[in-house]
Amino acid sequence: MQDDERYDDASIVREFRERCKTERRRGKASAPREGAARIRKFRSVIYGYYRKHRRDFPWRRTDDPYHILVSEIMLQQTQVARVAEKFVEFIDAFPTVEALAAAPLSRVLAVWQGMGYNRRARFLHELAGAVVKDHGGRIPDDPEALAMLPGIGRATAASICAFAFNRPVVFIETNIRAVFIHFFFHENRTVSDRDILPLAEAALDRKEPHHWYSALMDYGAMLKRRHPNPSRKSAHHQKQKPFEGSRRQLRGQVLRALLAHPGVTVKRLSVIIGRPEEAVSAAVGDLVRERMVTVKGRALYL
Repeated sequence: MQDDERYDDASIVREFRERCKTERRRGKASAPREGAARIRKFRSVIYGYYRKHRRDFPWRRTDDPYHILVSEIMLQQTQVARVAEKFVEFIDAFPTVEALAAAPLSRVLAVWQGMGYNRRARFLHELAGAVVKDHGGRIPDDPEALAMLPGIGRATAASICAFAFNRPVVFIETNIRAVFIHFFFHENRTVSDRDILPLAEAALDRKEPHHWYSALMDYGAMLKRRHPNPSRKSAHHQKQKPFEGSRRQLRGQVLRALLAHPGVTVKRLSVIIGRPEEAVSAAVGDLVRERMVTVKGRALYL
């Protein structure tokens, strides 16, 4: 049972929407991005929920930029409950960016197992090497510099700056998108991030952006438990393909098998995994091109 089950989001949001309609009729706001009073009310609703029902995660208990960066990479494509478990194990294994950079990729992949999307582990490993080599072991606090590192796009770079350095940057991710759509665009059939960005800019708490974004994400997580995912209205929403039987599943099986049986051939690997040799060979080819698997003769290694 969630500790927020008595939180009456339906009434709170309904009141907010009615207030918005009243302001429009009175001419106080002519577009969603306008209306300072509306933005203040929106912020008070989000922070009100956060003060009572904020989630506790290990990466919220640290101000270490490296640890926060690891959590942001992990959270890109993995459920938060799984990340909460794996994050501690990963940080225990690689407590500093120098430790991660010095570790062999096979060790990083071994610790990463269970997270999926294994390319993120390689990106993290390469990123650590770049930070040690080019930044003296210090995580950059600039979004442009962060976005140049392996595996980090502009949204992730901005989120790292907000959470690790309390920088007032604007970004949108799935939970944040869900909140703005639910409050401001519930009558729209599709919503673009271009529509949301002016509101995100106006609502940003520039003194405490790390708390503001945590509050938005927690509210968004609550909405997704209670309502059909508001993010489905987003023009940027993509339905994830089934995992069972996918090439992604096969790639993970190949990596796990090579961790347990280094030096096997593709033919032997197909027997271990129980998948057709042709499919295994294609997956191995992908992993070789991505520098996650090496070939020596016919033997395969991480």
